[in-house]
Parts: sequence; structure tokens; C-alpha cells
Amino acid sequence: MARLAYGIQLPIQSQSTMYAEKWEAGAGVGDLVEIARAADRGGFDYIAVCDHVGIPRRLADAMSTTWYDPVATLSYLAGVTERARLLSHVAVVALRHPLLSAKSYATLDHLSGGRLILGVGAGHVQEEFEALGVDFARRGAVLDETVDALKAALTPEEFPSYKGELFQFEGLGQKPRPAQAHVPVWVGGSSAPAMRRAALKGDGWLPQGDPREQLAEKIRTIQRLRADAGIEAPLTVGAIAEPLYIGDPSWHVGRRTLTGPPGELAESLRAYAAMGVHQIQVRFRSRGRTELVDQIAAFVDGVAPQLN
Repeated sequence: MARLAYGIQLPIQSQSTMYAEKWEAGAGVGDLVEIARAADRGGFDYIAVCDHVGIPRRLADAMSTTWYDPVATLSYLAGVTERARLLSHVAVVALRHPLLSAKSYATLDHLSGGRLILGVGAGHVQEEFEALGVDFARRGAVLDETVDALKAALTPEEFPSYKGELFQFEGLGQKPRPAQAHVPVWVGGSSAPAMRRAALKGDGWLPQGDPREQLAEKIRTIQRLRADAGIEAPLTVGAIAEPLYIGDPSWHVGRRTLTGPPGELAESLRAYAAMGVHQIQVRFRSRGRTELVDQIAAFVDGVAPQLN
């Protein structure tokens, strides 16, 4: 059974109606900092932020237009936390030239003392791609080459080089270099192309909310693709857990939310490790910052010690 780590996608920095709580709309930087610090103190493996450049009007009601920039946000949070890793979940890196992204993320890794995890994904908002001059229909192929170019550009080499169909660069020195000799790249997405990309190009896989009953088979598929390609390096397998509320809620927390005493929740979450998951991303239902910080503390004190 895999050892189970836990991380959190921070509230406030992205406010899709699919998961944001009502109180987040009126929250600010101070709230974001306190929640990040609570996760950092509590031993969370990572804190994560999302990425969208702009949301078209047709999607604004559902997705909102609140999406903080991942590099700026993670860089800021690096300065107010100490140990939690900093995950982009996920950066739509095909929207940007890989050398430009490498400059930003290398600097972030340098400033944070080597805490970056670069999570990448294909993206799904066509208008973003059109506005930035990137072919939306070919975004998968663009992402594949962007990942290869980013890997080349994030090595310790001062003058990185890469030559592909879409991108070529050499002889351009970039300092500072990442603090890590190898910046881990976690690939997001649960479609067949995304899973293949994770298997062949990733150091980790970030599925997008797959139900538990579907996850085990997908993990086996990725492991098979990796084995067939002769890749022996370990792959960090992730999962997004159901929403959590530790204890007996006095308000309606939604039918999918796992509730109850710490022991019961830990037992439920251990099922992820049994199917080969290495890290779970947790999200707590809450009505405000104080309740969320209290839920994080309850998880750290009661649930986390029983996960392994």
C-alpha cells in the first residue's frame, strides 16, 4: 500500500461555482495567507493554485472571473510559508512560450528554496487560446512539446537548449536556475490523451475528480503505458478526494461530502492508498475563514495521523 500524503488547493485564488464557498467572494489576501499558513503548519505536502488568463462572458457566471496568476500567487505565498511545496494545479503552459514559462518557474523555485511542483494541463477555454494566438484544436500536441521544452529549460544548465517542431532555443543564458536539480512535472487530466501524457512525460498524475470506482482502472492503465514504454522511474499518483467536513455538521454540506469522526474519515481515505494513490488533494466545506482553519486543524490532529 502506498504511503498517503495530502495537499490542498487553496480557496479564494480561484472561484468556480463548482467548488467555491460563498464567503470566498468577499475574502482577501489576508485570508489566503492565513489558510496557506495553516496548511503549512499542519504538514500539508503542498498548497496549490489554478491558472486561467481570462474567462469569456459565456462562462463567467459558472466559472467566475477570479483566477489568480499561479506564478505571482505561489511566489507571494512562498514568502509567508516555510515547508509546503508549491503546486500549479494546473498551469495551462501551452498558452505561453516554454522559455518564458521556464524563466518564471525557475525563479519561483529558486526563491522558494526548491519547493516547486509544476502541474500542467491542456486547458479547455477556447477563447483564451484564440486571444493569445495558440491553436486550440492542436492544444494537446502543443502541450506535449511544451512539456518537453520546459523539461529542457528547467535543468541546472545555464544555457538550456531545445529543438522541436514548434519551439527552438539555444545559447540564451537564464539565471537564476531552479534550486532543484529536477523540477517535478505532474500532468493533469483524465482523458485518454492526458493519461498517456502523464504516463510518458510526467513525474506525477493529477486526475480531475474521477469517482473512486473509476480511479483504480485508470491507475492500472497509466502503469501499463509506463511499463510498455520501459519507464522505470516512480510516478506520483494523485487523487482529488470528496469534500470533507470533520465532525457532525449543523448545516447542509452537500450529499457528496464525507462527514463524521476522524477515525471514520481516515478509514475512508485510506482506500485511496489501497488502490495505488500516493497523494490526495482535500477540500473542506466551510462558511468562513475561521471554520476552514478549524477544519484544517481538525484534519491535522485527528485524520492525518491515521492515514498511514
